[in-house]
Amino acid sequence: MTIARLIEGRTTDIITCSAGASAREAIALLAEKRIGALPVMQDGTVIGIFSERDVIYRLQSDGPAMLDHTVGDVMTAPAVTVAPETEILQALALMTKRRVRHLPVVAGGTMIGFVSIGDLVKFRIDRIESEAEAMRAYIQTA
Repeated sequence: MTIARLIEGRTTDIITCSAGASAREAIALLAEKRIGALPVMQDGTVIGIFSERDVIYRLQSDGPAMLDHTVGDVMTAPAVTVAPETEILQALALMTKRRVRHLPVVAGGTMIGFVSIGDLVKFRIDRIESEAEAMRAYIQTA
């Protein structure tokens, strides 16, 4: 199954921020929305990801002063992205290899979705449970 199938039908807007926003503002948005990362946008293009990990790393290196840095100074860039036709297992492998937990879905230079490792793992678990149920049903009728 592809990422496109996974995100089709999603109706919620993707919460983003700009590179010029302060880290303090972006952190407040993460907390308010109870999310772990924000795509960072500039002129309609994803230029990076601002995540909880970025906050932790910068707090360790810069201390509380990092709260006044811009998101552009703190974010992880460039963003690791996937195309809608990417297979879910490929996306999981990419996340593991690049050690990221969020992927913007980009088509024609435009972000059309945003997936987390939780989204992909949930799909895998649902698929495995479905296959196991099908196998149980098959064994019972054999």
